[in-house]
Amino acid sequence: MISIDPAVQSERDSYKLLIGSVIPRPIAFVTTLSEKGVLNAAPFSYFSIVSSSPPLLSVAVQRKNGEAKDTARNAMARGEMVIHIVDESMVAAVNETAANLPPEESEIALTRLTPIASEAVAVPGIREAKVRMECVLDQSVTLGGTEEAPATDLLIARVVRFVIDDEIYENGHIDPVRLNPASRLAGSFYARLGKRFEIERPQ
Repeated sequence: MISIDPAVQSERDSYKLLIGSVIPRPIAFVTTLSEKGVLNAAPFSYFSIVSSSPPLLSVAVQRKNGEAKDTARNAMARGEMVIHIVDESMVAAVNETAANLPPEESEIALTRLTPIASEAVAVPGIREAKVRMECVLDQSVTLGGTEEAPATDLLIARVVRFVIDDEIYENGHIDPVRLNPASRLAGSFYARLGKRFEIERPQ
């Protein structure tokens, strides 16, 4: 086994070990509105469930040179966002939105994705997503880096409305095969849902 102390290597080297180890990672496609009403959209794979009571999700938005990215800044300013689960049919379009655009330009313009009005928040969602979760910002936490240049804005989002394609929804459950989620690996690699197996949990 190789033993590595993260304190003696660069942030980039630690990043490569993390994204190569913590796999596959679900992808959150997050829409927010700027203060000027521009629809921002970006994918994040530092994403998970926090709680089901209330339903809370976490999205970690990495800063650039200590500056908050549009998604975090918009979410903190307006207190709302829509989180979409990325499936294989939309992953190429979502990847296009990772482009580095100025705040006054919408990433959606780079794609054929369709904005759609939300039911419970002012931020539009994306019609093509099979699962979208309209959220309010429960809290945000600045983490990592230095006091002068933090590394991450951790957004804790509370789901106030689930919007689910009826083709994947049955008796309160989501069919994972019909959802066909895409997941993130390292580098430019993605993965699709593979072979499933079942293990009973102990009582």
